[in-house]
Amino acid sequence: MGPRFFVGGNFKMNGTQAFLKNLIDSLNASQLDRDAEVVIAPPSLYLDQCRKQANKEIGVAAQNAFNASSGAFTGEISPEQLKDLGIEWVILGHSERREIFKESDELIALKVAFALKTGIKVIACIGEKLEERESGKTFEVVTRQLQAIAKQINDWTNVVIAYEPVWAIGTGKVATPKQAQEIHEYIRKWLKENVSEATAENTRIIYGGSVNASNATELAKQHDINGFLVGGASLKPEFVNIVNARI
Repeated sequence: MGPRFFVGGNFKMNGTQAFLKNLIDSLNASQLDRDAEVVIAPPSLYLDQCRKQANKEIGVAAQNAFNASSGAFTGEISPEQLKDLGIEWVILGHSERREIFKESDELIALKVAFALKTGIKVIACIGEKLEERESGKTFEVVTRQLQAIAKQINDWTNVVIAYEPVWAIGTGKVATPKQAQEIHEYIRKWLKENVSEATAENTRIIYGGSVNASNATELAKQHDINGFLVGGASLKPEFVNIVNARI
């Protein structure tokens, strides 16, 4: 059977109360693949609204969290506060956090460890930029990002790894199924050799790089792709088709 298929919808800094209500009403009413785990990630100020409205089968994730329980960290939210709202997941290490907000591998790894310790499950994002791919450094970059997390955690049970080629996020470019499978296979091999065989077999490795309804089916057929982290398409009706890509 393999790991359970996982589809995350990262809404990023998009949506209003009214827009998200309509979006979740539509999701609630849709026939979603029962064998797929679906998690949506609205902007933080709408987390409570979305958690209360979404069917219990639909998970809700924050798009970021800090590595402290509370304190003088203006603008941040803590994993404890997420738990208080009934939020089960958090996305950490997204390329936009790395690139725009200059979060280091080390900070992201500390955030991952703290969230897990608090009881929040993590979608941990890794991936290379265009110049890194073109210079043949993809494996080097992915390894460095994985190593940082592995230094901070021993148990990967509640971690989903999202491979996101930065050059394919919001650009309309998509890694071919072969390119995506190659990196996913490498990540699984790295987990086997550096963590454990059981971790490699059970950890879900999902693809996030301009996934849409037209490419999801072919990507989902790849042996080591266990789902998707969807950006812009998660705000559209086609998100349902992506969730149902294996049906």
